[in-house]
Amino acid sequence: MSGNQEVASALRLPKLKTPKGACDCHIHFYGPPEQYTIAPTRPGTPPLATVEAYRALMQRWGTERVVVVQPSAYALDNSCTMDAMAALGPDVARGVVVVDDSVSDDELEAFTKAGVRGLRYFMMPGGVLPWESLPRMAARVHEIGWHIQLQFDGAQMLDRVETIRALPGTVVIDHNGKFLDPVSPSDRRFLAYLDMLETGRVWNKLAGPYETSKQAYPYGDVGAMARALVRTAPDRMLWASNWPHPNPFARQKNPDNIELLDVLLEWVEEDAVRDRILVDNPAELYGFPKP
Repeated sequence: MSGNQEVASALRLPKLKTPKGACDCHIHFYGPPEQYTIAPTRPGTPPLATVEAYRALMQRWGTERVVVVQPSAYALDNSCTMDAMAALGPDVARGVVVVDDSVSDDELEAFTKAGVRGLRYFMMPGGVLPWESLPRMAARVHEIGWHIQLQFDGAQMLDRVETIRALPGTVVIDHNGKFLDPVSPSDRRFLAYLDMLETGRVWNKLAGPYETSKQAYPYGDVGAMARALVRTAPDRMLWASNWPHPNPFARQKNPDNIELLDVLLEWVEEDAVRDRILVDNPAELYGFPKP
């Protein structure tokens, strides 16, 4: 891409006109390494991703709210995530953190007061919480009104369905089920995911198609799954950019941020449903006030 093309891309605005209160439900922040230490379990070095840079992107998208998710790069040290949430402010930001059995009730209360609403289980390279602790921790955070946010290879869906169904409270599955190799909507593993959505306790993030898709934008293979998810449970769909796209194993390393919003025009046919995904659903799950 030439310098002129890069400038044009940086100035381009989305085709999708976001409604008031629109929320990006999954991003990460990465601060200076001298201030925030990268965990040895993290493969590769994440990009610097600041509050200032993300605010500029919010202006381009027209989004007003965001959910900051603890990245695997910092393991159990949530300080960068919490600092960024504080900088954004309580009207703008909610959070999802990573804690283990050692966390105290007082610490959980402090997280909640600061805007945290979920516990992340990242079952990919770099994750630090094991499957074995999930039922125990899910029960604990359910008592304080948090949900579980879960990411794993969707190819394992049939092996994980019983575990997920047995969890108390709400479970949010990342990235359209995160099938590392996209499958047909008629695949029995994907059908098992749709069945879980119909329980009413499982939510899905329409996010990260560039990580797994074998096709360029608008990511037709992942898009077929996304459209089926939207048809099944439009009231439990969330949109997210996954900015700043830190996955070193993603098939497409540098996705276009504007396209990641505009893909909703491809995946969601009705304006009212799209508005619900961008505003009402995240407001319900994360406790944002009505815009």
